[in-house]
Amino acid sequence: MTSTHAFWLAGRQESGTETFEVHHPWDGSLVGTVSVPTEAQVEEAVAAAVAVQDEFAATPAYVRAAALDHVARRLTERTEELARLITAENGKPIKWARGEIGRAASVFRWAAEEARRFNSGEGQRLDTDAGGTGRLAITRRFPRGVVLGIAPFNFPLNLVAHKVAPAIAVGAPIILKPAPATPLSALALGEILAETELPAGSWSVLPVANDRMPALVQDPRLPVISFTGSDRVGYQILDSVPRKHVTLELGGNAAAVVLADWSSEADLEWAATRIATFANYQGGQSCISVQRVIADSSVYDRLVEKVIAKVGAQVTGDPSDDAVDVGPLVNEDAAKRVESWVDEAVAAGATLHAGGKRDGASYAPTVLADVPAGVTLATEEVFGPVLTLTRAEGVDAAFALVNDSKFGLQAGVFTHDVQTAFKAHRVLEVGGVIIGDAPSYRADQMPYGGVKDSGTGREGVAFAMADYTYERVMVLTGLAL
Repeated sequence: MTSTHAFWLAGRQESGTETFEVHHPWDGSLVGTVSVPTEAQVEEAVAAAVAVQDEFAATPAYVRAAALDHVARRLTERTEELARLITAENGKPIKWARGEIGRAASVFRWAAEEARRFNSGEGQRLDTDAGGTGRLAITRRFPRGVVLGIAPFNFPLNLVAHKVAPAIAVGAPIILKPAPATPLSALALGEILAETELPAGSWSVLPVANDRMPALVQDPRLPVISFTGSDRVGYQILDSVPRKHVTLELGGNAAAVVLADWSSEADLEWAATRIATFANYQGGQSCISVQRVIADSSVYDRLVEKVIAKVGAQVTGDPSDDAVDVGPLVNEDAAKRVESWVDEAVAAGATLHAGGKRDGASYAPTVLADVPAGVTLATEEVFGPVLTLTRAEGVDAAFALVNDSKFGLQAGVFTHDVQTAFKAHRVLEVGGVIIGDAPSYRADQMPYGGVKDSGTGREGVAFAMADYTYERVMVLTGLAL
């Protein structure tokens, strides 16, 4: 028997009148039952956040930093327990779940460091013009207000951390809405936050159903929305609240480009290993998972042979097994969708080199070539363990193929040429260019986000803190400068 998990309302545990179940994607077993807040309880959480916002914004930096340090420490101490929880609710292999705990701990550690130096102010003398004689401007940043954080299922702890940690660091109350498929990690984070001395109302974790979100999204008391998820839902949110400050971290169909100078056996082994690994890690359920491989004709055939072999070597199965590289997708419907997209591409003329088979919620690591331009797989984010191979004639053609997408999150470029690296940085229409590696690399302290349909705004602790705040200037008059 599994217990019912209470939610967190203004820093304390509460239960509602209804529940829902969380099941393991691997075998369908019951992982936990979660209590759902009532409308009255949601209103209480919002009212508490609004009531505490002035107090929280004025909290000394050391208090916020200490709380963030505590969370980082406790996440590290509870690594194995929380990793097992992530694997159970999400289905990702345990080795990747452990990595997620480490990343989340780093996010809170970075936030603690940023909280200590945040908002020290910037001085600007104004007597550069006669009318500014004796005047000095001091600019500091202040919270825009309560943050509504909406998190996805694919990184149920680390992407929650990217909402919560920056909000605490700047003193902005946050109401967190975890994904219905994976709420348990966020609720476990609530246990750790409750051990701190953060003021009541400064945070809540509310596992609200998706169909109840429009009212929260449109609530004028929640002026900041940070959403990670699909481009369809993200732009629905943005269009519904044009006067709010909205950050959208949306999808992608990330490209890995292998150029002619990346041609030695060691080079191609490295590229093939990284491509195979990061097309399939998290079951391909990452916004920067490798979906498109674009290789120069001079290395294409050798690379393809190696990529197919590396993909075939990915170990699939029970995600609780330390040896497993690729587990199930989040549910069977997700796997069926991936299956339908691959089947459509093959029927249209694509060549299937590996995979292409579904077993329940699991989909075999898959490699296709010659994918026709008009099929779904060529234009949308597959969010599954599938990669496509395309031949290009030279650097310009390869980069044009990268840009021939409605998405623009990250791209990886395998080259040794520094001039080509800078050209990639200049011309690729993406939020991040990774040189010498797959597009799936992300350091949690760096600015992360996309262009085009991949969203707006940036995560990365310091950058999210800037997003949650605005500049306010104070002018001092009559000074002897």
